[in-house]
Amino acid sequence: MEFEQLYKTYYMQVYSYMMTLCKKPELAEEITQKAFYKALLNIKKYRGDASELTWLCSIAKNIYFDMLRREKKQTEISDEFFGKISHNTPVDVAEKAEDKDSVLRIHQILHQMEEPYKEVFQLRVFGELSFGQIGQVFGKSESWARVTYYRAKNKIRDKLDEE
Repeated sequence: MEFEQLYKTYYMQVYSYMMTLCKKPELAEEITQKAFYKALLNIKKYRGDASELTWLCSIAKNIYFDMLRREKKQTEISDEFFGKISHNTPVDVAEKAEDKDSVLRIHQILHQMEEPYKEVFQLRVFGELSFGQIGQVFGKSESWARVTYYRAKNKIRDKLDEE
């Protein structure tokens, strides 16, 4: 399929997917545009392993998560720079440190987890997608997405319990 047809066919679907992730029309449009631009640059690398829609949604999702990571890192740096942590009580600091350790450990487990469990879990928890939407991204059923998510959750829980 030529790029112009790809754009006309899937623009609204990718945009809708991004709206479910970020809930901000301007941001969803910006990410969708960036995703199609990136797809245009890499169209020769598209192997056809997944549907075109899945490929485009994956590009958009990765752009969005990269933006979130950069935003979070900037916030943490500015918080540290301006000393906002000093306004907290020692108990709050301890609780936050414990939560950050838990979140870090979950991300480490996710990083080592095999697909599709890893991506399904991330789409559900961080992307806040419904099981139906996750099934669409993978070209599978809602039930498949639900089962895969619960299996991923159990794998994470098992790893945490091992420690």
